[in-house]
Amino acid sequence: MIELVQNLLVGSLMLVGSFFTFAAAIGLLRLPDLYSRMHAASKAGMLGSGVLLLALALFARDHSTVTRALAAITFLLLTTPISAHLLAKAAYAAGYRLWEGSVHDDMAEAPKGKKQPERSP
Repeated sequence: MIELVQNLLVGSLMLVGSFFTFAAAIGLLRLPDLYSRMHAASKAGMLGSGVLLLALALFARDHSTVTRALAAITFLLLTTPISAHLLAKAAYAAGYRLWEGSVHDDMAEAPKGKKQPERSP
């Protein structure tokens, strides 16, 4: 009975994770600009991967696989938002502009980087 509940829970988590991963893939294809696509890939992709790894952790019989899956979830939670933010900031600095239908550009109003004081020799 417990194994049946575990299998149903793992199957449900796999369906949910697959849905979010599929939504991220559709977002990459359908959204209009780089920043929207990056948002879809980072948010929905991370959630889909995290739920699939959680399903793996619940299904696995050995502790090493569970530990690796939980470590991967933690790694994704810590690195995905930071990398998406830095990539978006670098893309904006490189000249990739927002979609024409965007309502507000927060980076246009942001102060530019401070100049470093010159060193005397």
